[in-house]
Amino acid sequence: MASVDVTVRGAGIFGLSVAWACVRRGARVRMVDPNGPGAGSSGGIVGALAPHVPENWNEKKAFQLDSLLMADAYWAEVHDTGGVSAGYARTGRLQPLADDHAVALALDRAAGAVTLWQGRAVWEVVAQDAAGGFAPASPTGKLIHDTLTARMCPRRACSALKAALEVSGTQIVTEAPDAGAVVWATGWQGLLDLSDDLGRKIGDGVKGQAALLRYSAPDAPQLFVDGLHIIPHADGSVAIGSTSEREFDAPTTTDAQCDALIERAYAAVPALHGAAVLEHWAGVRPRARTRAPLLGAWPGRDGHYVTNGGFKIGFGMAPKIGEVMADLLLDGCDTIPEGFRLTA
Repeated sequence: MASVDVTVRGAGIFGLSVAWACVRRGARVRMVDPNGPGAGSSGGIVGALAPHVPENWNEKKAFQLDSLLMADAYWAEVHDTGGVSAGYARTGRLQPLADDHAVALALDRAAGAVTLWQGRAVWEVVAQDAAGGFAPASPTGKLIHDTLTARMCPRRACSALKAALEVSGTQIVTEAPDAGAVVWATGWQGLLDLSDDLGRKIGDGVKGQAALLRYSAPDAPQLFVDGLHIIPHADGSVAIGSTSEREFDAPTTTDAQCDALIERAYAAVPALHGAAVLEHWAGVRPRARTRAPLLGAWPGRDGHYVTNGGFKIGFGMAPKIGEVMADLLLDGCDTIPEGFRLTA
C-alpha cells in the first residue's frame, strides 16, 4: 500500500465497520490491532441485534432503527465480497408478558411501532400457543413478537468483515505507524485511556459471561426472558447470555454465574433440557458513561478520532456508525447525533 488515507486502530466490530465503510468509498485503509480482528469482546457468541422499545422516541433509537434496517443489505454485501457468512438473519424475537399491565403496555407500544418503525417491522402481541415449540412460557399466555430483531454470530461477523476487507486490498497488521486520519476503536481499555487523557471518566468495561449450547433451531426467533437472551444460530447452536459485571478480576474467565445462565435458559425453554454445552465465554465490553456510542474527533488531538462504547448494541449500530464515520473522515460531513458526541 503506497499511502494510507485512514488508519483504524482496533479490529473489533466498530473498527471493522469503519474500515469497511471507508474502503467501499475508495479510501486506502490500514487496520492495526496487536491481537487481530475480533480478539476482544467482538469475538463473542451471543449476537442479539435487538431494538429499543418503540416509545419515548429519541435520536439514539432512531439511529439504531436506521442501522438495523440497513443490516440485511449490509451483511449480504460483506458476504458477497469476502465469501464468509456472518450468520445473519432477521428471525425476530419473542418476549413473555408477566401480567395484564404488561400486556396493555405492549399493545400501546405496538401502536407506536406502526409509525415509529415506518411500517418496515412489526411489534405485536401474540398467543403463546401460536408461537411455536421454541416459545417461552408466559404467565399471561401472551408474548411480544417483533420482526425487527435479528441475529448474527459476532466472531463470524468479524471474520466476514476481515475477509471482505482483505479481498478489497486492506492491510490488517499487528503494528504500524499512524498515517492519514487515525480512528481509535480500541474497546474498553481505549475508554480508560481516553478518560486518562481528558481527565474525566468517559467510560469503562463491563464483563459479560455467556454460553453456547448444541441445539438446532436455525429459523426460530430469539427469546428475551427475564433479562436473558436466548439466540438460535444458523450452525445448530443456541447462545445464552449474558451477565453484566461492573467489577471483575479475571476478564476472560467464566465461573458459577455462567452456569446459572444455562440453568435459567433450561427453565425458560423446556426444549433446551439436555442440550450439551459447547462453550463458556467471557469478555469485557466497552460501556460509555453516556450509554451511547462515542463518535467524533478526539479533543486536543488533531486528525485523531474515536469510535467506541458499543455496550450491548455495538453490532446492531455498526452498519450506520461505519457510514457516519466515513462521512466525517472522507467528506468532512458531520452527521453524528448530539448524544453520541465526545466533547472536551
